[in-house]
Amino acid sequence: MEPLYQYAWLIPVLPLAGAMLVGLGLISYNKATNNLRQKNAVFLVSLVGAAMVMAFGLLWSQIQGHEPYTRTIEWAAAGNFHLAMGYTIDPLSALMLAIVTTISFLVMIYTDGYMAHDRGYVRFFAYLSLFASSMLGLVISPNLVQIYIFWELVGMASYLLIGFWYDRPAAADACQKAFITNRVGDFGLLLGILGLYWATNSFEFNEVGDRLVDLVQSGAIGAGMATLFAILVFLGPVAKSAQFPLHVWLPDAMEGPTPISALIHAATMVAAGVFLIARMYPLFEPIPSVMNTIAWTGCFTAFLGATIAITQNDIKKGLAYSTISQLGYMVMAMGIGAYSAGLFHLMTHAYFKAMLFLCSGSVIHGMEDVVGHDPTLAQDMRLMGGLRKYMPITATTFLIGTLAICGIPPFAGFWSKDEILGAAFEANPALWLVGWVTAGMTAFYMFRMYFLTFCGPFRGQDKQIREDILTEAKMGEPALAFGPGAMDPQELAEAGDDHSHGHHSDTPHESPLTMTFPLMALAVPSVLIGLVGTPFANYFEEFIFPPETVAEAAEHAGEFDLAEFLIMGGNSVGIALIGITLASLMYLKGKIDVKAIAAKIQPLYQLSRNKWYFDEIYDFLFVRGSRRLARQVMEVDYRVVDGAVNLTGLITVITGEGLKYFENGRAQFYALIVFVGVLGLVILSGVN
Repeated sequence: MEPLYQYAWLIPVLPLAGAMLVGLGLISYNKATNNLRQKNAVFLVSLVGAAMVMAFGLLWSQIQGHEPYTRTIEWAAAGNFHLAMGYTIDPLSALMLAIVTTISFLVMIYTDGYMAHDRGYVRFFAYLSLFASSMLGLVISPNLVQIYIFWELVGMASYLLIGFWYDRPAAADACQKAFITNRVGDFGLLLGILGLYWATNSFEFNEVGDRLVDLVQSGAIGAGMATLFAILVFLGPVAKSAQFPLHVWLPDAMEGPTPISALIHAATMVAAGVFLIARMYPLFEPIPSVMNTIAWTGCFTAFLGATIAITQNDIKKGLAYSTISQLGYMVMAMGIGAYSAGLFHLMTHAYFKAMLFLCSGSVIHGMEDVVGHDPTLAQDMRLMGGLRKYMPITATTFLIGTLAICGIPPFAGFWSKDEILGAAFEANPALWLVGWVTAGMTAFYMFRMYFLTFCGPFRGQDKQIREDILTEAKMGEPALAFGPGAMDPQELAEAGDDHSHGHHSDTPHESPLTMTFPLMALAVPSVLIGLVGTPFANYFEEFIFPPETVAEAAEHAGEFDLAEFLIMGGNSVGIALIGITLASLMYLKGKIDVKAIAAKIQPLYQLSRNKWYFDEIYDFLFVRGSRRLARQVMEVDYRVVDGAVNLTGLITVITGEGLKYFENGRAQFYALIVFVGVLGLVILSGVN
């Protein structure tokens, strides 16, 4: 097994090499490379598949008890400064490698069907491989400098993927918004890393935390300074994992193709923030104020995402806000000390949320033939309904994902979410109460999505609904500018596909096997993977135990109270069933008039529908505020700086013009000036 560890560096290098080779082909021999569409895809998928096999080998080795393995080389040295680069394999990195490679592999298979007619098919696969490589490099990084390098590479790859359809203004705006918002968090992370090195003279994860604690205890640095460094580091995960107040980029990032939503915004990139909190846990854990900040940030984010998701009509936007909410649960778990619970929910959520996003792409793919190539219509759930009849595989897998995220036993989400809620109740009942209410809202909006999409009559041919949706879009509702790879009719025509004729079908159709196979594959862990973390046999906690001694972790794992489990689990399932019941009465049976309720609570409804007005507030404060500040600075520059420069020039001109008459080259004139000067001095001396 040792050679597997020695060559573990190949896991991120394989997809990177594939992306580089295909990218060079696109740059140098664009037409020939694009003509080899399928061969390039098979090549890149195979490399990710090889990385996945190695990742599972490492995971199995770590489960069997292999010691963590670190291999580094000296990368830079100057005096006392030494910086090493390399990789580390431990339970946390092995788990993340397995998650990232599995979902990347399945998403790339799905992409073959979803992007089949897109002219950027090969470029998209190259971007996917680049992203997978960046994320894999991040999770095996042994120190803060290397993790920051890959952190930025992940951001760059996400920028390329979100703005993949760069000729569409909405996609271009979305990738810029994601990039700029993440720069805010990344700048804080960079300052935190530099501050920690200044204080501890180290970039190593464990050394940084231990040394900082010693420095605070000895009085070498103040507790406030240590808190500041930890909060700055936390800003990185706040942006990357879409936590309040830097959550605004994630819903707009749905402008990218749907496989990106599954890969980046459900399974990997947004999980990078939670992963960094886990890596830096030795830094955060000894500082109670930082842990409280992390916990309440996650708690509020979970509630915020859920309150917005309940009114979304776009299927991808609803899942996006659901992702924000679930990430809030993970961050809250980290903040209350439930280290293993947060990582357990990261793992379960990665699988069922990736499946839900891929299901949404399958729905959009099926709806396109009915409603045409307008994404405003293709993704609006009000035009769906009854798709279970036409898309049975997609409907079944979406239902499995919905049950999992709602926390219905024995699906995966129940075990991980219930563990978080149980830990929250022990830490702070107020956190538990918010998380419990949020769990009810999660069940409500997820089954609202399921009922609107897959149950009832099919509404795709309802002209009145179409007109209402298009009218809303014209009146200022968010108009979408993304969709399946075959969204552009011109692209379809060039590809020779009969879909280019527009509305050629009255009903949707099931997606091809390349798209449904990943759904079925992801459904398996969505159902079963939670069983590794049951409270009565928590194998996950034994494997990924918190950064404490093994004996303490084993003792904690052995503390199982059946009565407590039944009470806490019953509460979480009960609130979920209430949410499901309300959703069925409103959207399945029609017993409750949704429009009447919305009219009675219009302010709250508008608050949710307009996403708490965060975009408008940020636009006023930062976008228009920056412009106002720029205009004021321009006025100062024009009137003060330019005025001073112009005044200097004017004085120079005037004095030069005046003095030139005294510099005419005539000796008689100079003698006259001297005579006048002497005469003046004589007169002045005589007066005195």
